[in-house]
Amino acid sequence: MGHIVIERDGRVTVRPSVEYTPEQVDAVVESKRLWIYRSLAEWEDLNASAVVREWVSGETFLYLGRNYRLSLTSDQERPLKLKDGRFCLDRAVIDQGGTKAAKQAFATYFTEKGQQRFRDRVSYFAPKVGVETTGIKVKDMGYRWASCGISGWLNFHWKCMMAPPKIIDYIVVHELCHFHHRNHSNAFWNEIDKVMPDFRERKKWLRKNGASLTV
Repeated sequence: MGHIVIERDGRVTVRPSVEYTPEQVDAVVESKRLWIYRSLAEWEDLNASAVVREWVSGETFLYLGRNYRLSLTSDQERPLKLKDGRFCLDRAVIDQGGTKAAKQAFATYFTEKGQQRFRDRVSYFAPKVGVETTGIKVKDMGYRWASCGISGWLNFHWKCMMAPPKIIDYIVVHELCHFHHRNHSNAFWNEIDKVMPDFRERKKWLRKNGASLTV
């Protein structure tokens, strides 16, 4: 039938197989009603970990699983940098562009840092998974952590850079194993298990804490 997905924003998305009629899709959704309600309740619980940040000195921001306090500074050569254990943000960014510009400064920082880390980790894990890749891109992926294209490109959300390194590695291995199986079948999880036997623990961490990985 295809599958039903609870998206990261709480939307219920139905991805039916091509041959299904709208009536058949409705019938399947009805039959899965309890599962959908249970999953949405779980989604609401998970998103209780989401954080609303204040753009003031002392607020904390995650990077590679560690919290760093924010310092608003003046006359920096770059909008944002990590220095002496603090995220230093030029206050002109907020004065001129508000919180939208401040969030963009973090997105740009994590994107740049992510290019190198994901390139390194993909290079490390691809031979272990037994696949070859074309390259990586780090960008805003909305409500997805990552994806892999048929052409061999891997895409990662810049927000992944807030997660601990072992969670980033799980996301990398997860996508690499999709080169073998474009689904979440038992065979797919078995591929991950070969390379990362403790993947369930990492997967659980991401499920539980994913909503807090934001700026």
